[in-house]
Amino acid sequence: MKPAPFEYLAPTTLDEALAALATYGEEAKVLAGGQSLVPLMNFRLARPRVLIDINRLAELAYIHQEQDGLRFGALTRQAEAEASPLVRAASPLLAQALRFVGHAAIRSRGTIGGSIAHADPAAELPLLLVALDGYVRARRVGGERTIAAQEFFVDYLTTALAPTELLTEVCLPASSLWDGASFLELARRHGDYALVASVVLLRLAADGTCAEARIALAGVGPTPLRIPAAEAVLVGTGLDAARQEAAAQLAAEAIDPPSDIHGSADYRRRLARTLVQRGLAAAVRMATTGKTATGGER
Repeated sequence: MKPAPFEYLAPTTLDEALAALATYGEEAKVLAGGQSLVPLMNFRLARPRVLIDINRLAELAYIHQEQDGLRFGALTRQAEAEASPLVRAASPLLAQALRFVGHAAIRSRGTIGGSIAHADPAAELPLLLVALDGYVRARRVGGERTIAAQEFFVDYLTTALAPTELLTEVCLPASSLWDGASFLELARRHGDYALVASVVLLRLAADGTCAEARIALAGVGPTPLRIPAAEAVLVGTGLDAARQEAAAQLAAEAIDPPSDIHGSADYRRRLARTLVQRGLAAAVRMATTGKTATGGER
């Protein structure tokens, strides 16, 4: 397996990288970790005329803590984020989810920004960005813009990035600000993409009822999905087992998952229901007892 011929550029500054994108646009692909792009090129499913390697842009590799969350430079390696004390303290849900991104060797090269920009609908990081209402920053020659997660993911492997834009930063609100949180996924083998993954977040009111809930799923459509109907049935309630079951059922009814060689649409729908119900139970347990939800199934 060999890629089609391409021109290789290795800019040493962000301005050089942006200038290259401005010049080549749709004819170019950006190389960061390369864990998704290189296999696509080897199979000739991606045939860029120009490959822009941004690995020399050290200015895009950082983890910064803000009052409400974390900012990641797009070139931050997933393994670095996984091991970061800042991540474990501010966003333990992210630290937990990162363990399920491929294998350790993949995470040592794979980047936070690369996973988001690749936009695989079964991937863990896009799911967390949507669940936590995160956003990204994108640069182009002469400008910068902020794109919310709900607007960023457009379709399967498709984002709102323009061909001349480079994703430079990922901003993720802290999961530690929620009273209860859980991440669950099921894959056929360790390191595979999830058949279905779920995130549940709960915030309690002073009287112990649910003040806010978020339920998000991956692997059930062309992009990660929030399920507002399932969230709404929980708000204002005591989060009893019947409400949890109702929310899980609504989540399953709200999705239209694909069928493929790994699982039928009906299987994914039943799996989504199970993961949401288990995720809710774990998040409720965490919110009411202070015990960290376990989560992360393979």
